[in-house]
Amino acid sequence: MRNSSLRSSLPSRRGVLTAGAALAGGGLLAACSDDAGSGSAKSGGKDGKGYVSPSGKEVQAAEDKRAAGRTETRKLTATRARLDLGDGTTVPTWAYGGELPGKEVRVTAGNTLALTLANNLPQATSLHWHGLALRNDMDGVPELTQRAIRPGADFTYRFRLAHPGTYWFHPHSGVQQDRGLYAPLIVEDPKEPLEYDEEWVVVLDDWVDGVDGSTPDAVLAELSKGMGGMDHGGGHDMHGMGGRTEPKDGKGDGPSRMMMGATSELLGGDAGDVKYPHYLVNGRTTAAPRTFRAKPGDRIRIRLVNAGGDTAFRVALGGHRMTVTHTDGFPVTHTETDALLLGMGERYDVLVTAKDGVFPLTALAEGKKETARALLRTGGGGAPSAKARPKELDGKLVTADKLRAHESVRLERARPDRTLTLKLTGGMQKYDWAVNGKKYSPDQRYPVRAGERVRLRFVNTTTMWHPMHLHGHTFALPGGGPRKDTAIVLPGKSLDVDFDADNPGLWMLHCHNVYHGEAGMMTVLGYRA
Repeated sequence: MRNSSLRSSLPSRRGVLTAGAALAGGGLLAACSDDAGSGSAKSGGKDGKGYVSPSGKEVQAAEDKRAAGRTETRKLTATRARLDLGDGTTVPTWAYGGELPGKEVRVTAGNTLALTLANNLPQATSLHWHGLALRNDMDGVPELTQRAIRPGADFTYRFRLAHPGTYWFHPHSGVQQDRGLYAPLIVEDPKEPLEYDEEWVVVLDDWVDGVDGSTPDAVLAELSKGMGGMDHGGGHDMHGMGGRTEPKDGKGDGPSRMMMGATSELLGGDAGDVKYPHYLVNGRTTAAPRTFRAKPGDRIRIRLVNAGGDTAFRVALGGHRMTVTHTDGFPVTHTETDALLLGMGERYDVLVTAKDGVFPLTALAEGKKETARALLRTGGGGAPSAKARPKELDGKLVTADKLRAHESVRLERARPDRTLTLKLTGGMQKYDWAVNGKKYSPDQRYPVRAGERVRLRFVNTTTMWHPMHLHGHTFALPGGGPRKDTAIVLPGKSLDVDFDADNPGLWMLHCHNVYHGEAGMMTVLGYRA
């Protein structure tokens, strides 16, 4: 088992501010009580359209089947902050408790989490618990499962923790996730089968907020103008490579951030929309990396989280091979590799046996040619150059389709009761990303019924890759593949995934490229009452 005294590589930068109370949050917006501070929806079965309400009796019945355990209480503050990225770069942004990433929340499967979020931001916000099978009215999607948490208010998320694994949380409000509002959520297994000495939580990110006046909102505004008649896949240079422009509205929106010419064979062509000025591991740039310390011979569990907005990362640990044990919180048949590919929202757990020395854990921004890194130090000596590229990045690479679910979580074979075909549509020309040609509306519903085996057939008609994420469930990749909640769908390709409809409510399904999602590539799966 791991050493119980996990050493954090993140120094405290907390500046928690007090917040007012009184939030009307929780529950389907249309069904919410208007009493200030009630925070919960009226109970009942339907939302007025024949679908299960996020706080209906079916949701409560599903929650009652989960072990309650003891209640673990946490507090969190979303606030403005000025963060040091470690190389002399400081940025104004928004963050949880003034830290980047936000302080890890570590809880135990089978217990209940009660976390109160105080909102000291100038905008309303929310918390989505990425990857968790939880009660629907705690899923954190404003206008769908709860009212947004107003500035100066707070809200307590309370739910039972069904499954151990590596998860994370972030807002589901506009493009707030592409600021500093994210943190890892580790649900420990009280019967942990893995044996290891140390644990290292590694959060990857692409960073634009506060650099030369840029904000994610300004990036979305620029992208939303589209590219006229230009074909996004052509390696064009109409806007250069993100060179300076004058602020677009005099409010410090900064230089152009539109990405040009970033391509990756692994991603099927175009690698991304946004040229980020920085790429981070645990909140630090390559020039000033965090260091994780261990002893030679230690067996280390590394939990990898891609919290980026628009970037896939290829990850390797110099001088080491990794054994993949989990993806998206669920165990897989152990598989050795040199490198991994993580789309936005994906997580992987790996085991490594530490050698003697100083080694770079390097995250290559796939197709964008930039890197982020942290260091593993088990002995003396100087750190490798920031420009050093571990050979493992070009070695054996594992993607999710190469993995197989561990027998303990393998989805039993069954014919689907329902198949939902979801065409991923749109492009850079008009920046009109959508599902089946329809931009997101909270009123959209693709119906399912409790007890069904559901097949989601993603058909990517676009020239870009999309990491598709389903809330509240895990699906299985084909042929005994891993259980996941986020999967990459390559351009021009289709992907069938299956899941059991066992968690009633209204659940988001969307591209986890934050700009594609916010532009419209989101929809809802709704359980019929």
